[in-house]
Amino acid sequence: MKNYLEFEKDIKALEEEIEKLKDPFNKEGISQVNTEKISQIQSEIDEKLKTTYANLNDWQKTQVARHEERPKAKYFIENLFTDFINLSGDRRFADDQAVIAGFAKFFDQSVLVIGQEKGDDLDSRLKRNFGMMRPEGYRKCIRLMKLADKFNIPVISFIDTPGAYPGIGAEQRGQAEAIANSIECCLSLKVPIISVIIGEGGSGGAIALASANKILMLENSIYSVISPEGCASILWRDQSKSLEAAKAMKLTAGELLKMKIIDEIISEPIGGAHRNRKEVIIAIENKLKKYLDEFKNLSKEEIINHRKEKFLEIGKHKSFGVFSTEDVRFKKDNFLNYIKSISFKVNKKIIVILILVAIVGFFLI
Repeated sequence: MKNYLEFEKDIKALEEEIEKLKDPFNKEGISQVNTEKISQIQSEIDEKLKTTYANLNDWQKTQVARHEERPKAKYFIENLFTDFINLSGDRRFADDQAVIAGFAKFFDQSVLVIGQEKGDDLDSRLKRNFGMMRPEGYRKCIRLMKLADKFNIPVISFIDTPGAYPGIGAEQRGQAEAIANSIECCLSLKVPIISVIIGEGGSGGAIALASANKILMLENSIYSVISPEGCASILWRDQSKSLEAAKAMKLTAGELLKMKIIDEIISEPIGGAHRNRKEVIIAIENKLKKYLDEFKNLSKEEIINHRKEKFLEIGKHKSFGVFSTEDVRFKKDNFLNYIKSISFKVNKKIIVILILVAIVGFFLI
């Protein structure tokens, strides 16, 4: 059974109509399938999908990024790589099921693959902790990234997490330290790292594995410091303002590319990645091959310098500017005038209070 998002109601009705037409059985028995009508409705669906997905707002894109049927890291690992060997454990505490990591082949080239995995059904989601990694997961990744660095093997990571797990046990075992060490490890590697944000890229839980030479994003994925609901609950104490929060946070691929936080957007099929998984696989495969070939000709020092310069450049060219110089000056003048008016009112009130105190004091004496 397909899952539809709130803004896909019209598409759902049309697809249900097609399913009825494809069924040769009706109340009167076997009937002829109306192929002409099916083709007509399919054209309507295609047009509806094209129009709807071309005009998604930031909150709707967030919903698409979280779609239950959206391909997860496990799917990409199984369909992009061969000879994958899953490696487990951080050698300290346990194995974190929220992350899949191991060595594999990509066009006969050895690579380390890391994927944050949310799971496809309730059982697997509970097992994977909905993609929220614990400290042992990050320590496992650090262990494997250092091993890849030792043997000069590139690293490819698939990012899909609402954030690192915020539970008491995770905090007791050093969640913040594990994330910080993972970021430090990514930045210090002398092999190329390519990160692909395939769904949600949430908070430090994502950046711990996305401090890469190249950060790619699927068209309808998101990447932010907090979820829109979390932002809305902090700023307005109202989760219903998630749309306003999503707009303000600039968490979509288009906005992040403008700010040069990511390097490239990978186009999705019309209707999202979940509607044509094979097309998405081909698109990601081409991008990975392109960038791995690009880094083959660079030395270890050039690779690490490329990564360092990439992050040092973020924000240098007014990427985050919201107002022009004139806007800032106008707001500054208004603010100063406002302060002056307040101070005048305050001074006036103080004078009145002092006079009243003097009068009361006079009568008491």
